[in-house]
This record gives sequence, C-alpha cells and structure tokens, in this order.
Amino acid sequence: MIVANLVHRPIRSLISIIAIALEVTLILVLVGICYGILNDNKTRTMGIGADAMVRSSNASNILALSAAALPVKVGDILRKLPHVTQVAPVLLQSSTSGGALETIYGIDTQNYPLGTPFHYISGGSFQGPYDIIVDDYFANSKPEKKVGDKVELLNHTFRICGIVEHGRGGRKFVPLSTLQDLIGAPNKASIFYIKLDDAKNYEALRNEVLATPGMEQYQVTSMQEWLSMVTPERLPGFSTAMKVIVAVGVCIGFIVIFQSMYAAVMERTREIGILKSLGASKTYIVNAILRETILIAVAGVIVGIIVSRITGLALHGHFQTLPVEFSGAWVLRATIIAIVGAIVGALYPAFKAAQKDPIDALAYE
Repeated sequence: MIVANLVHRPIRSLISIIAIALEVTLILVLVGICYGILNDNKTRTMGIGADAMVRSSNASNILALSAAALPVKVGDILRKLPHVTQVAPVLLQSSTSGGALETIYGIDTQNYPLGTPFHYISGGSFQGPYDIIVDDYFANSKPEKKVGDKVELLNHTFRICGIVEHGRGGRKFVPLSTLQDLIGAPNKASIFYIKLDDAKNYEALRNEVLATPGMEQYQVTSMQEWLSMVTPERLPGFSTAMKVIVAVGVCIGFIVIFQSMYAAVMERTREIGILKSLGASKTYIVNAILRETILIAVAGVIVGIIVSRITGLALHGHFQTLPVEFSGAWVLRATIIAIVGAIVGALYPAFKAAQKDPIDALAYE
C-alpha cells in the first residue's frame, strides 16, 4: 500500500525525492569542498619537506594569511644553529587573479623545497625574474598550460618555465626577489621552513631560536604541531560554515516533506476515513504516513549520494585545483540528517491524519 500510494502520485513523489537528494547533495558537496581544500592545503604544506617553521609572533595558523614580517637575514642566523641542515625563506602573497583566491609562493629554488628537490615534468628552474613554476594540477586545468605560456599574476605577465608534480606547498612559484619587489617587501619573508638532522631535535631547535637575542618573540612550530592546529574545530569560522550548510539542508528537506505530506493527507481524507471505518487505529495511520516518508527519504538519500559523487568528479575534472573530499562519516551524517528531518516534517501531517473523524472524512468532497 505504501509503494502504491507513492506511485499513484508520481510527480509529487519525484519532487519530494529530488528535494531530499538536493539536501544531501548540498551537504556532501559543500562540506566536501571545504574539507578538500583544508586537507589538500595540509598535504601540500607537509610536502615541502620541513620539520619546523619560524614565523612572526602574530602569524595566523592559516599560512596564506602570513604577512611579510621577517627579515631574510634571519635565515643566516637559523642556518648556524645546531641540528639545522637546511633553511628556506618563503614569501607568501594571496592573489585573486583569474577569479580564484590562491597563494603565490616566492621562493629560491636553491633551498626550496627542502630535502627532495622539485620533480620537473617539463621545463626547469627560473631563468629570469618574471618566470613562474606551476604544478601539474594548475597546468592541466582548463585551458591547459605548457612551458612557454604566459600567466597574468599580480598585474604582471609571467612565463611558465617549469611544470612540477603537485604537493610541494603552492601551485604557483615565482622568484623570491621578484615577489618582494612586486608587493613592496624588500628583503622580507613570511615564513622560514627548517629541515633538521633529526625531527626529534625539534625541542632543542626551539630552545635555541627563542634563546637567540632579538628572536624571543618569534613563533617556532613543528610541522606536527601545525597539523594539530589546522583542524575544523580550531579554524575560525569553519565549524560555523559547516553548521550553516547543514541547517540550510535541513530546512530544505523539512519544508518540502512537510508540504508534500500535508497535501497528501488533505487529498486522501476520504481514504483515511475508509481505513478508520474499517478499524484502522491512529497508530496505523501515523505509521503508514511515516513509512511513506522514510521510503521517500531513503530514495532521496541514494539519489543524493550518487549525484554528489558525480558532481564532485565533474568539479575536479573541470577545476583541477579544486579538491572535493567525501568521507564515510559525512555520508552517514547526511543520511541521518535527511531521514530525521523528513520524519520531523511528516509528524504534524501524520498526527493530523490520525485525528480525523471517520464520519467527517467519509463525507469529505
């Protein structure tokens, strides 16, 4: 009977399923983009090969927001400290070229990245001040780029001199001195990445840095410490954004299911009267409507998960630099949210149907 009722009103049932699917898709895709960007940034930062980083006292855990506040000559001091094998000054600059927010890395390829050098897919290192190195994800984004192509960046034209494997910090790298000149920060860096002879010597390094005159106020952080701080709970606004996304999704599912079930109850007044006249209890009526709702919700969740996966693949295929990450935990959350929201939306119509007087229902036109 439950399936027959839904099939009898195919358009309304289909709209309800699509609404639930939209709710699930909204949650999974937006959350997937947020977590994808966060985790991709963490993975690329770890790919730099550093064991520790030195930043200014007011630096944010979001590295892209770090200002050019450190003199480059600090690197010479750091190189002389015990256990330090390599130091790489990096200047970070946010840019919105091409309509997307990105972070430009000003580097010296002689010491960046630390440990294993860049693996060039094509081309090579900087040959001039306005050369740029890009990663393969950026190069494969539409339209595809190759060595020799021009890239507009910070109101200047750069020539792609090399394409490297992704995962080494940024997606676009320019000479450190060039970026310093462009943003008016001569001899400045945003961060110093440090390679140690053994990562276990981090505490010794930290004590040495803080004991150096003039460097007491600097932040010294191990990469593991930084990873522990870059979490949804500790990033400002991230958890709030997740809650807003979920709340919007719940509202969509609740309103659509409420409207659909309420209209269905009104249309089936005579049917409900017949059931009650045949001895159907209030519990049976409520059960029937809630089972219809759960069936719609389950169908919507399945469709939503499939659409979310297709949408994620399509987004990543079109925008190579946009990671979309799906986790089993969030699929389960979205499923529970959609089903619970649908049931809550159907409760009032279900109880209203159960309260109908069979005599009035049978006389209803």
